[in-house]
Amino acid sequence: MVEHNFHQQSHSFVKLVIFLCLLFLSANISVEARIRHYEWEVKYEYKSPDCFKKLSISINGKTPGPTIVAQQGDTIVVEVKNSLLTENLAIHWHGIRQIGTPWADGTEGVTQCPIVPGDTFVYKFVVDRAGTYLYHAHYGMQRQAGLQGMIRVSLPDGVLEPFSYDHDKSILLTDWYHKSTYEQATGLASLDFSWVGEPQSILIHGRGRFNCSIPSIDPTLCNATNPQCTPYSMTVVSGKTYRLRIGSLTALSALSFEIEGHNMTVVEADGHYVEPFVVQNLFIYSGETYSVLIKADQDPTRNYWASTKVVSRNSTTPNGLGIFNYYPNHPRRYPPTVPPSGPRWDDVAPRMAQSVAIKSHKDFIHAPPLTSDRVIVMLNTQNMVNGYVRWSVNNVSFNMPHTPYLIALKYNLLHAFDQTPPPDNYDHKNYDIFNIAPNVNATTSNSIYRLKFNTTVDIILQNANTKNPNNSETHPWHLHGHDFWVMGYGNGKFNQSIDPKNYNFVNPIMKNTIPVHPYGWTALRFRADNPGVWAFHCHIESHFFMGMGVVFEEGIEKVGKLPTSIMGCGESKRFHRP
Repeated sequence: MVEHNFHQQSHSFVKLVIFLCLLFLSANISVEARIRHYEWEVKYEYKSPDCFKKLSISINGKTPGPTIVAQQGDTIVVEVKNSLLTENLAIHWHGIRQIGTPWADGTEGVTQCPIVPGDTFVYKFVVDRAGTYLYHAHYGMQRQAGLQGMIRVSLPDGVLEPFSYDHDKSILLTDWYHKSTYEQATGLASLDFSWVGEPQSILIHGRGRFNCSIPSIDPTLCNATNPQCTPYSMTVVSGKTYRLRIGSLTALSALSFEIEGHNMTVVEADGHYVEPFVVQNLFIYSGETYSVLIKADQDPTRNYWASTKVVSRNSTTPNGLGIFNYYPNHPRRYPPTVPPSGPRWDDVAPRMAQSVAIKSHKDFIHAPPLTSDRVIVMLNTQNMVNGYVRWSVNNVSFNMPHTPYLIALKYNLLHAFDQTPPPDNYDHKNYDIFNIAPNVNATTSNSIYRLKFNTTVDIILQNANTKNPNNSETHPWHLHGHDFWVMGYGNGKFNQSIDPKNYNFVNPIMKNTIPVHPYGWTALRFRADNPGVWAFHCHIESHFFMGMGVVFEEGIEKVGKLPTSIMGCGESKRFHRP
């Protein structure tokens, strides 16, 4: 009897130990990978970010929206209520690969139906890699109305970065128009074409300064003393080193950013560590993020200018200005100097040099595959389609379908979009990239590239002349769902037999957004290893609106059951359960 009781007690003790171990493990897991929950209300509000009052899209009353701060491995849950009243909505998590959650990418027409007014939609995804990322609207041209923000993902506890600093700060650079996105989109989509023009202001983290004294400006709409347009000020302590995470979500502009009298050391690009190099001004294109280290090592008795200038366009937009504030000087005390004028807008060489200089950190190299299974050359051109001005890839201008591709492909609704595959190349022997094409007519399509799962794909972005003489624009291209290796850049026309021999196989940086420079080419390589449907497009808002994009499908049969919350439009109405 005593022996039986002893065995019972021993068995109970073992069960208790196992239970406590499991409890301990689950507690550890919850510490290592948290769920971070956000509730956002998106609505229009009158704002004056550059002193001029206009309707802006805000998140919980703020534009830019709140920065999402997380740790690698965390799950982000964002409940988005669409209070725009008369507009649909979708939010893209820019740089987050959405491994296993392609329906959370937030690309209307590709991965989901839009969120209709009054509805609440839940985005849930894992941030699987540390780094600096972005989020923004991905419906129509809403991004440039202010729906945007930053995502900052730190390393797991105890894991060190290959550089050190005292403080971590973030700034978002944007350009700002006074016309509504409705007016702009209507002008772009009309036979009587009206270009959006140059932005009125450059904003440094949501703050800029428009000249309210221009005679034609309504004084009731522009107030230079409005506290909303007080210049952005970043306070520093002399002798300290700062990590400054810089993101760009401009609608149009390529930018140069600098802090007067201070060097910047580039250490991260799009979530990947860079072999450090020093710049006095950082060129940054829409959709890119960088981390730079800045040491507060100048005369601490004064403040310094932070300045942002439009490059690659002969822009009328004044430089965006902020204040690099040395404590204890007043944060709004203007520097005693004239702000830096910045580089020449049309000097391509230093922009190309910076692109080439960005290499993977020597201790964090991800070796690219040595060969590719498919090469797609994408000629970027400005065209006409039935009298409308459009942008095209290989003479095909992209149109979004009514039924999102992810749903159409998963449910085999192949009649919902054109099944003729887009071209993998253009007539590179005969096409003159340096002049206006003799025939600028193109076609439209909503067809997509079907990629064989787990294969290696090369994309060659080839720039060319626009419909205007002696004009080639900078196009930043962003790939959803992936990072890619930047294999090389070049001037002129890409030579498919010679240029691949000069690819960088030693230490190519991985990125999700990359510029193709005027009259140049950019080569990138990626693995089609993320099941889903992914957009790849020019990140200039009006260019994508006018057809400058493509879509890739890979491993659709491996995608799990789609949530019904992404449905409700086009042919997916029958699958939707409100």
